[in-house]
Amino acid sequence: MRYKTISKEMYVRNRARLVNSMKPGSLAIVNSNDEMPRTGDQTFPFRQNSDMFYLTGLDQEKCILTFCPEHPMESMREILFTVKTNDMMVTWNGHKYTMDEVRAVSGIKNVKWTDEFEITLRDLMLRLQVVYLNQNEYPKFISEVPDRDSRFALKMRHDFPVHTCERLAPIITEMRMVKQPEEIAQIQKACDITNDGFRRVLKFVKPGLVEYEVEAEFTHEFIRKGSAGHAYAPIIASGGNACILHYNTNFNTCNDGDLLLMDVGAEYGNYAADMTRTIPVNGKFSPRQRQVYDAVLRVLKAATAMLKPGTTNEKWHGEVCKIMEKELVGLGLISPDDIRSQSGDSPAFFKYYMHGTGHFLGLDVHDVGSRQVVFETGMVMTCEPGIYIPEEGIGIRLENDIMVADEPVNLMLGIPVEPDEIERLMRG
Repeated sequence: MRYKTISKEMYVRNRARLVNSMKPGSLAIVNSNDEMPRTGDQTFPFRQNSDMFYLTGLDQEKCILTFCPEHPMESMREILFTVKTNDMMVTWNGHKYTMDEVRAVSGIKNVKWTDEFEITLRDLMLRLQVVYLNQNEYPKFISEVPDRDSRFALKMRHDFPVHTCERLAPIITEMRMVKQPEEIAQIQKACDITNDGFRRVLKFVKPGLVEYEVEAEFTHEFIRKGSAGHAYAPIIASGGNACILHYNTNFNTCNDGDLLLMDVGAEYGNYAADMTRTIPVNGKFSPRQRQVYDAVLRVLKAATAMLKPGTTNEKWHGEVCKIMEKELVGLGLISPDDIRSQSGDSPAFFKYYMHGTGHFLGLDVHDVGSRQVVFETGMVMTCEPGIYIPEEGIGIRLENDIMVADEPVNLMLGIPVEPDEIERLMRG
């Protein structure tokens, strides 16, 4: 692996916690992700199913994990199935886990080849009534391509129609929201690598560059430092492109006098960082750019201080919007009259600040957790206020990754954000 792995003890704990939440007399099954076809005979780079990784630490396709806690044979209570390799497969595609390596990474004692799965599954299913099946339950994500877990669920309902199926995702979601120390360390490493990339870019950016050249500098530094690359499609948005929230074509020229909004994050050990910084292409903020930047920075600092146990994303965002409202009045973008006449469905600030203040972060960049979940110590949130003024060609967003605590912990504390420091670093 190009990254430092987590000790198997964490995965052993995670599986024990899951088993304790299962109904008596039940079975749970988790699949690895597919190798996704690209074109011709090519596949996209493999990325493990986050739930499988959380429970095993295994970073390989064609793995299946089963839990049957009440099976009379102890060896059948927890099984990991992995692909059986041969010399020809290794020659063409490289090393795959041996059984001993699976045991060393995951702490699972009973390892079988996947060609034993069907007969083992039948033995397990005939001893119980309830089976937990996993599925991606991120509410905003709908894919036209069914993933491996979804296809497996359909097959299970067909093959075992009189069994009761339960959702595994709510159990794993509850577990994954609060990060363990080992996970915080991986996220911190991803943030540190992101810091390295940003500092590299500060020395590189100048008028005349194309946005994808800036993206390439981040990519170079991320991979050089042991990251898998970007945790998500990077946004490198100059000038008016910064007002397009999910702009990622990254092919326009960075012009003198423009701002450059960069929403990027390294992935390390399957854990994501998520950073946004906005800098002047020519190394010097104009007075108006600086005025708007300072307003966003004040909101960032105020919002960060609120990330404490006991509130929710929904309530937090509501309080941040009140602060943003005052900043927009100070910038002359909205007026007190606009506020007095606004409706609940269309607040005045929404014209210039139209997205949430943050989201959960972890194995996925938009990690598990809802807007109504009460914050607990150890949860990690992004904090990303922004102001977008298309008529002025100004879009500024600033984003850090914060661990929820009585004194919130900024995991991106070392990444420059003060405008004077950014200008100084850009001067070289």
